[in-house]
Amino acid sequence: MSNSQKTQIIFILPDLETGGAERIVTTIANHLPREKFEPKIMLLRKEGGYLEFLKDDVEVIDLKTQRIRNSLLPILREIRKRKPDIVFSGFGEVNAYLSLFIKLFPKTKFIARETNVVSKHVTRKEIRFFYKFYNNYDKIICQSDDMKNDLLENFSIDEEKMVKINNPVDFDFIESKLQESIKPESFREDFKNVVAIGNLSARKGFDILLKVFAYLKKEKILLHILGDGRDREFLHHMRNELGLENVIFHGQQKNPYQFLKFADLFILSSRYEGFPNVLLEAGACGIFSLANNCPGGISEIIHPKINGEISDIENHAAFAKKIVEVLSQNRDASVIKNSIKSRFSKEIILGKYEDLFLSI
Repeated sequence: MSNSQKTQIIFILPDLETGGAERIVTTIANHLPREKFEPKIMLLRKEGGYLEFLKDDVEVIDLKTQRIRNSLLPILREIRKRKPDIVFSGFGEVNAYLSLFIKLFPKTKFIARETNVVSKHVTRKEIRFFYKFYNNYDKIICQSDDMKNDLLENFSIDEEKMVKINNPVDFDFIESKLQESIKPESFREDFKNVVAIGNLSARKGFDILLKVFAYLKKEKILLHILGDGRDREFLHHMRNELGLENVIFHGQQKNPYQFLKFADLFILSSRYEGFPNVLLEAGACGIFSLANNCPGGISEIIHPKINGEISDIENHAAFAKKIVEVLSQNRDASVIKNSIKSRFSKEIILGKYEDLFLSI
């Protein structure tokens, strides 16, 4: 314990941009009981949309580095200087590099929160190399069984070290966002409005989703894609090539809940996931989901016919047919919300994090 008898925890992330890992760490740091914990967040660069939601008493340590590989020395220096009780690394690449140096700090406990099914996500040999040292961590948090099994089978991680904790959903935060949300101008009354959200990268499968929507040109269905990323030009070009007037790209949105609130359906088209927050949050907004049958805890989130359905997106025509079928049915938003709240509310999940921090 640190002098104040509070457990000092340093959370490490590249930044606080509006992504899944960033959302989780912000939620944990904000809500840990202050009589027991002293949370700090170490960022490679102090930027991102979640900074404004972080409580004032959470110290932000800004390393002012742009690249992950240049951040290792500054990270190690800060750990040596501050001597925290727990270091919580919440980002795959940082976790990997850090694993090599954990033994330098015998008095600090190290926790890695894995963000993806690693064998699908980490392709670079030099990063895979570091997973040989992953057992140096005191605990490794997996968000789904798929993630846990992948680490066991492909990286020989000690099962004793792994803890499965799903992602928390902050219903109060979402509710406040929904209250200030007005219908986006691009939503048409005479159309069904379908929403997909994510980084515009191959992992999220938007290229496959566009092929699916090529089958829906004659239907009164609009697809709204929220997000930005390296594949933006490629996807815009693909939409134009396929002549998809029924698809609108909105870029990154500060308030995606505005779109979810008025959506008729949410689609998750990913090739693989970790434990998709956006699927949880769509459910928390009372929106039914149709998800691709991919690794990453999808079947742990979706209760078929209650809060969503799972279908194989690679079969474009069948998935398109499924969209039409799902949109023709009426849903009870409160049933969808309760199916998420009863399993993933922040109170339930944060309790598990608190127990973990106190136990190590």
